[in-house]
Amino acid sequence: MNASSKNPAATPPCENAIAIRGLEKTYGDGVHALEAFDLTIPRGSFFGLLGPNGAGKSTLINVLAGLAIKTAGDVKIWGFDLDRAPRHARAAIGVVPQELNIDPFLTPREALEVQAGFYGVPKKARRTDEILRALHLADKAEAYARALSGGMQRRLLIAKAMVHSPPILVLDEPTAGVDVELRQQLWELIRALNAKGTTVLLTTHYLEEAEQLCDRIAIINQGQLVACDQTEALLRRMDKREMLVTLAEDLSEVPAALKRFQASLQPPRVLHFKFRTSETGIGDILNAVHETGLTVSDLTTRESDLQDLFLQLTRSAAIGKKAGRVAKA
Repeated sequence: MNASSKNPAATPPCENAIAIRGLEKTYGDGVHALEAFDLTIPRGSFFGLLGPNGAGKSTLINVLAGLAIKTAGDVKIWGFDLDRAPRHARAAIGVVPQELNIDPFLTPREALEVQAGFYGVPKKARRTDEILRALHLADKAEAYARALSGGMQRRLLIAKAMVHSPPILVLDEPTAGVDVELRQQLWELIRALNAKGTTVLLTTHYLEEAEQLCDRIAIINQGQLVACDQTEALLRRMDKREMLVTLAEDLSEVPAALKRFQASLQPPRVLHFKFRTSETGIGDILNAVHETGLTVSDLTTRESDLQDLFLQLTRSAAIGKKAGRVAKA
C-alpha cells in the first residue's frame, strides 16, 4: 500500500485513537502474555502504560505494530480494524523502540528517507527537513548516526517514527538509561508533539515520568489490566497521608493520646503520623498534639503518589491471580 493513498491522519476523526476488546496473546510455550485485555485510548490523549517487567507491555506494543499476531480479540487503531485493514492500521501508528536500532553508517537525512520509502511515502510528500528541524537535528542532518550523542540518537528514533505522519506515536521506554538533563529534553519534545494533536502512548518504568506527563494511565500486570483512569483520579484512590511533626520538646516515647493516630517517634523530637484523609484531618492531629502540652516547631506532609498506587495494585492483582490458579487446581 502506498501510505499517501490513505493517510490515517487525514481520515475523519474518530473518538478513540486505539480501542482494544478481549485481546488475548498466548505464545507457543503456553505463556499467556495478555488475557481478556480491554483498553481504550482517547484521541489526542497523553496515555501512560505502566507495569513491571514481564507484565505484557511489550507484547501489547508488538501486537499494535504488527510484529506479533494476536491469539484472539478485536483491535482498532484510528478506526481501522487490525484484521480487516492491517496496512491502514499500522500506517496510523509510529513506534519508537527502546533499543537504539539505527544504522550507524546512515546520516539522519538518509535514515529518514529510507524509512519514508518503507512506508511508501512519495518523494514529493516527504517531510524530512521539517522533521529534522522539529527534532533539533537539522545541523546534524549529514553526520553519520554513529557520531551522534545518545540524546540525538533518541531524537532520531522519534523522527523515524514520524516520517509517515502517524496520528498515534508509541514510545517504549524512551528515557531508559538516559541522564536527567536528556530526560527533561525528551519530556519537552514529547509534550510539544502531543500539544500539536498527536496521541501519545508512553510505556515507562519511571513513575515520576508518567505522573508528570500523562493525563491518563493504565496499569498492567501479568497480562491483565488492573487499573485505568485519569492520573488525578488514580492518585485520589490512595486514601493515605503521612505527616512529620517536629516538636520543641524532646520525647522518650509517643504520648498515649497520640497512639490512635498510628504515631511513631523518631527520637528525640519528630512524630511520624500515618492516617487516612477520609477519616482524619490534619487539624485533628494537631489539636491532639496541642492538648498533650507539646509545641509544634515544624511539620511536613506527604500524600500517596503513583508509586504507592502502582505497588498496591500490582501486588493485589498478583495475589488474586495466584489464588485463581490455586482454585482451578
